[in-house]
Formats: sequence, C-alpha cells, structure tokens
Amino acid sequence: MMNFNEKIVFRKFLSDNTYFFLLCAISLSLIVWIIQAVNFLDFISEDGHSFDIYFYFTILNFPKIFKNILPFIFFLSLFYTISKYEEKNELKIFWINGINKVKFLNVLIKYTLLFFSFQVFLTSVISPSLQSQARIFLKESNMDFFPSLLQEKKFIDTVDNLTIFIEKKNSLEEFENIFLKDDLNVNKSQIIVAKKGFLKEVGGKRKLILFDGKFLNNDEKKTTVFNFSKTEFDLSNYVTKSITHPKVQELSTLFLLNCNYSFYIKKIKSKYFAHNNVNILCNEQYVKEINQELFDRLIKPIYLFLVTIISCFLITEFKESHNYRSNKTLIFFVGIIFLIFSEMSVNYAGKNIYNTGIFYILPLILIFLSYLNLINKLIYKKK
Repeated sequence: MMNFNEKIVFRKFLSDNTYFFLLCAISLSLIVWIIQAVNFLDFISEDGHSFDIYFYFTILNFPKIFKNILPFIFFLSLFYTISKYEEKNELKIFWINGINKVKFLNVLIKYTLLFFSFQVFLTSVISPSLQSQARIFLKESNMDFFPSLLQEKKFIDTVDNLTIFIEKKNSLEEFENIFLKDDLNVNKSQIIVAKKGFLKEVGGKRKLILFDGKFLNNDEKKTTVFNFSKTEFDLSNYVTKSITHPKVQELSTLFLLNCNYSFYIKKIKSKYFAHNNVNILCNEQYVKEINQELFDRLIKPIYLFLVTIISCFLITEFKESHNYRSNKTLIFFVGIIFLIFSEMSVNYAGKNIYNTGIFYILPLILIFLSYLNLINKLIYKKK
C-alpha cells in the first residue's frame, strides 16, 4: 500500500506523463490525418463521391491513425518524463520519500496496463468497426459528384465496366455527341452513341436520358445495330471503382477468431463466413492474413510493457554519472528498435503455424528477460 506522500508524487509523475502523451499523440495524429485527408481527395476528383462521403470516410479513419502511433508516443512520453524528472532532480523526491526503484518500476507497469487495455480495445473493436463503417459509406455512395466528372472531350471510367465520352457540355448540364461503352462480360459489350442527353434523378436512381442514337451490341459471333429516338440508361447499376470489398483490417475480431477456430480446431480448410452481407472465404491463404491481423490487434500492444521496462533503465544511472548521456542514448535507440521490430513482426507472424507461435510468444519472453535484467541492475546498484 502507498502512503499519502507516495500517492502525491506518483500522481504528479503519471499526470505529467499522461498530459505529454495526449498532447503529442493527438497533435501527431492530426498532422497525419490532414495529410491522409488530402490524399483521399481522389474520392471526389476521380471516383465521384460527395463531400459527405469524403468527410465521413476521413473522420472514421482517425482511430486507425491514432492506434498506429500510440506505441511510439507512449515510449517517447515515458522516456521524456523520466529524463526530465532526473534532469530537474525531481526523481530524488521519490527516493527521499522511501520509494525504492523496484516499486517505481512496478507502478509504471500497472500504469502501462491502462494503455495496453485501451490499445487492445482501440485495435480490436473501435478501429475495425469504424473502418468497416467507412467502407459501407463508400459502397452505398451514389456518387453525387458524378455529373461534375463528365467533362468535355474526356473519357470517364469512374465506374466499373463503363466508359463515357461527351464532345460538348452546355450550361444547362445537357450533353451533345455522347459515347458509352458498357462491358457486359468478357465476351460481350454494348456501345451506345447519341446526339443529345442529360442526367436525371428518377425514383432515387440516377439515369442518363439519351436522344437520337443507336445501340451496337457486340459478342463473339455477331454485332447487332438498332436505332432509338429516346432511351434511359440506368447508372445506379454500376458501382464506383473505390474498393468496397472489406479488407481483413475492417473485419471484427470475433469474425477473425471464428475463422481461425474453424481452420485450426475444426480442421475445415475452406468455409464461407458472412460479414455485413458479404460472404468471405476462410481458407489457408486468408488465415495467414488473419494471423497477422490478430497479432497486430492482440499481441503487438504487449510491447508497451517492454518499452516501459526499457524506459525504466534510465533510473539505473544518476545524471551525475559519467556514462549517463551514453546510457540514455542507448536506451532510446533500444526502445525504438523494439518498436520497429514489433511492426516488422506483423509481416512474419502469419507465414506459417511455427512463425505464428514464435512471434506470438516472443514479446512475453523479451518482457520477462528485460524485467529480470532491470531488477538485477536495480538491486546491484542499491548494494
């Protein structure tokens, strides 16, 4: 149990670290988010989505950015706060109040448990759920900016299997000399040529009304041609080229665990699972991606405990020590190397069952060895 003085000094240290963490994490996340939001402008300029879709999609991707930078900022904040306290002799307050360095380490490990829980919740629940919702927004988008994409003397292939060309566009949003090519399948296509046309919303569906033209239906064996005075071409049947099939990062953790359970425990090597009205095949290749994603969501956050222990190596040396600066630099680079290693491990975790087992248990081994090493150093220094 902590006495009153211990609670005060620990509360001050942890609040300072939390404040620095939030300041850096939110600031850096916003910078990355703004840069990414600029890249997402293609959804409007090339894919024909509205500003609403663009706004929702970019906002819903913010948690993904935050969870990716959280481990680095967490290590940076602990490293900075411990270093600052040592430079200002504030750590001596801990030692004066009878707090030994082992207790200091253990309190920080308990403190890290809060960030670990938040990171797991963010990566396992919040981020995939919001990314899935963002993908649904794209899938259900009716491409409100499609009319603005129809430019004079420019081939437009914003939607799959359809190419549109117009020679002239007047101020009334009417088109002249229109060419459309509809790729019905591999061996069959339809070409439509019309003198005039305009876009119209009919029953919530966007249609292209065409006048004075002809259809050219082509297949492997023959070509048929017939004229029309007026026809309606339904654009609602076509989907944007934006990726609308869910990625593994957008699937729920429960879905990933069910797929793994079916593959490894029930030995079902190929099975379809439904996710948001989409059937996804769970097979050997997909399980590799799932193992990588589960590592990213459930195992990589464990490295937070490792970087906490590495940061606490700072308290093994006083600032008056002749090798304090070199020790401090070494600790910083070791922490960064382990964070980089944790990111690289995601790519190897799912290659095969042996790699998966090794990389899943490795952070626990590293934490155990680092903790023992630090405890020995603290006890040795005390003696």
